Amino acid sequence: WIEYKVRNITKVADRDGMDFYLDDNVRTSDNMDYKNNPWDKGHMAPAGSFTDSWENLYTTFSFLNCALQLDQLNRGEWRELEEQVRDWARDVGPVNVRIELKFSSQSQVLPTGATVPDGFYKFLTFSDNRKMCFYFENTTTDKNWDEYEIVCD
Repeated sequence: WIEYKVRNITKVADRDGMDFYLDDNVRTSDNMDYKNNPWDKGHMAPAGSFTDSWENLYTTFSFLNCALQLDQLNRGEWRELEEQVRDWARDVGPVNVRIELKFSSQSQVLPTGATVPDGFYKFLTFSDNRKMCFYFENTTTDKNWDEYEIVCD
């Protein structure tokens, strides 16, 4: 899981030329896990929400902030919801986000040893304590991002 806050920021940094990096003290996925397969290096805390400084943007490129996410999901409805959260942060104030990865005994294990999440929960809490929750299976999506909303527990 990861938690972060999306704020209304002014963009000063750009992701061009940035690539994911490893933390020597933690075993994570690495570049080999994403080679010749449909899995993207899916940012859990999205780079686009941390462009207010080069340092903040750089931290989003750690493999600690990365999950094996189906390319079509990562570039589709997941990205669209990330953009919507930034719009909400601009319009109604900061949004707290918690993402939990779902794993099971049926989770796919790649030949490299990396485990592919079955899905992703995204829990949003607004400054007025209103909540919205979403669940995306790590598969091809066929609905709009708002159709993945679930009842918050």
